[in-house]
Amino acid sequence: MPQLCLHSPVGDLTLTEEDGALISVDWGWGMLSEETPLLIEARDQLNAYFDGDLKAFDLPLAPPGTAFRQKVWAAMRDIPYGSTLTYGELAQQIGTSPRAIGGACANNPIPLIIPCHRVLGHAHGGMGHYSGPEGFDDLDTKRQLLRLERSE
Repeated sequence: MPQLCLHSPVGDLTLTEEDGALISVDWGWGMLSEETPLLIEARDQLNAYFDGDLKAFDLPLAPPGTAFRQKVWAAMRDIPYGSTLTYGELAQQIGTSPRAIGGACANNPIPLIIPCHRVLGHAHGGMGHYSGPEGFDDLDTKRQLLRLERSE
């Protein structure tokens, strides 16, 4: 599977493509690097996002996961740039529990592009969790992404 590595303001990232779709964005520098048109486009869109010039990604995605997780990830993609929802609000939209939303967030294979950082623990400032480059409770990265999106 082709992969492309890049430096970003939130750490090194490795993008992976399979069958013409992006299947993962992993934290860290991968072992392989191969430029494909899709991976170059994904890198360029991520750079534009970090520069504040891109509000919505337009890439073919194929995150591996259950039908339920696919549904949650699709709902996350509908959260507008600069906005947030709580686990409870997203759960209510989908008809499930906040805990199930948290599980789907924790297993999101395409962070940043599927914006799980926009899902908060509760409306009164509770961040919830974030699986960033520093591990499961990487709230510094989550805060950095939310600040980036609110700097308009």
